[in-house]
Amino acid sequence: MNRDIDPHSDIAIARATALRPIEEIAENLGIPAEAVYRYGPHKAKIALNFCAQAAARPRGKLILVTAISPTPAGEGKTTTTIGLGDALRRIGRRAAVALREPSLGPCFGAKGGATGGGRAQVAPMEEINLHFTGDLHAIGAAHNLLAALLDNHFYWGNKLGLDSRRVYWRRVVDLNDRALRQIVLGLGGPKNGFLRESGFDITVASEVMAIFCLARNLADLEDRLSRIVVGLDGGKRFVTAGELQAAGAMTALLKDALAPNLAQTLEGTPAFIHGGPFANIAHGCNSVLATETALGLADFVVTEAGFGADLGAEKFLDIKCRQAGLAPSACVVVATVRALKMHGGVALKDLRREDVPAVERGAANLLRHIENMQKFSLPVVVAVNRFLGDTPAEFAAIETACAAMGVRAVLCSHWADGSAGAAALAEAVVELAREAPVLRPLYDDGLPLTEKIRVIAREIYRAGAVTFEPPALAQLQRFEQAGFGHLPVCMAKTQFSFSTDPAAKGAPSGFDLPVREVRLSAGAGFVVALCGDILTMPGLPKIPAAEGIFVNAAGEIGGLS
Repeated sequence: MNRDIDPHSDIAIARATALRPIEEIAENLGIPAEAVYRYGPHKAKIALNFCAQAAARPRGKLILVTAISPTPAGEGKTTTTIGLGDALRRIGRRAAVALREPSLGPCFGAKGGATGGGRAQVAPMEEINLHFTGDLHAIGAAHNLLAALLDNHFYWGNKLGLDSRRVYWRRVVDLNDRALRQIVLGLGGPKNGFLRESGFDITVASEVMAIFCLARNLADLEDRLSRIVVGLDGGKRFVTAGELQAAGAMTALLKDALAPNLAQTLEGTPAFIHGGPFANIAHGCNSVLATETALGLADFVVTEAGFGADLGAEKFLDIKCRQAGLAPSACVVVATVRALKMHGGVALKDLRREDVPAVERGAANLLRHIENMQKFSLPVVVAVNRFLGDTPAEFAAIETACAAMGVRAVLCSHWADGSAGAAALAEAVVELAREAPVLRPLYDDGLPLTEKIRVIAREIYRAGAVTFEPPALAQLQRFEQAGFGHLPVCMAKTQFSFSTDPAAKGAPSGFDLPVREVRLSAGAGFVVALCGDILTMPGLPKIPAAEGIFVNAAGEIGGLS
């Protein structure tokens, strides 16, 4: 195997950049030295007591970055988030970025890392993409501690009367491992506990991850953990982690992890990187603590929501903003000429050829995402992330399509040029953000859970109907009877289409949206609706990214992108 690191790769570009000491990044943002807990020279955690002080200050302007429906051609949402943060500083604004932590699953699977690319990256790249400060490991340990306490409760007599056929709490691991989706516990006789079916989810789909990202402080964290529903008793009453006396120990495992992480971009822009829920099966946003801390320290905070606006952005607005009282001042929708051509019917191998009609057809996907964000009363600008081979005529087609909706499209080259390549986008964002933010939720808390799902399906996805599997419908009714009907809904579906068919590109409409299963995340404060064939434990592709990752003779990691 070739052990030479490609000099043009993202990791080589990141490694060639001289990073500043993390204390300097913190000082430039107004964070005192005593609040900086160093994890090596270029990353740190920020003390929770200081975060509380920062969050109490007047807030800066929050800028949401989202995207069109993802394709194999690439969109570059994280890259654009980072490039925009750098560009805002370039034009004289006090800015920071707020991102999620990468999951090991995609890093070793199909997607690769999640630290941006080219000249628009957060660093240290390989540390952030791998273990970083250990937060995801702590979340997995806390989740699995609850699973162990639950099985131990069965073993020692089951005082709470839990029904082993109706246990909801599964285990987690932060890797793609399809063999663990369904398992049998307790094999080997009575000494190993009761025989029952269970399974594994990926850590970033854990309710503990969702709670971690929505908790305001340690007390809120413990309270939310105690409300986790682990299953039903013989009378079909919800049994909680609090009744298992698990919340205190889980909080102890998460205490240090809850402090937000501070890193930097290649241009020295402060980057808060904290929490990592997936957007296709979880709520897809970084932690409230990190976002609010950044808003108290910077005039502009650029954050992203995972996958397309139909998933991450909708959940960011209807779940995170609803719970935290946040409102973005502007929304950036990221698109590429290449991806729009794919949505217009062009195969991946043919994307190098100019095809204006395909761009025009594919623009239907972009326009729907714009319209969806406008339904929340957000001012929108489109960032067209430039690739080699894009032509002026293709970009003009995007400009024309966006102009018809009163939205500006800005061509960006931050991957190649860093902040200079996103300066025009930064100026457009500052102009859009001049007005006081107004956020209009998509649905009212008082709607029935089934109707909330129908509203999202109709207004965001453009489904013609929603079909509920009978067990899912019965569960929703049980949730409402138990007092959870006021909760928002977290939709879990494929990220590749507005529908549940990942092959349905562009802007499909009138389709049926099947809801096969629902899960109550009482601690996080939402109900999860699993649609179509979406899985909460991904599998590895035929050729996993892990096969190309190595450590060379100098001890440097290569192959991580």
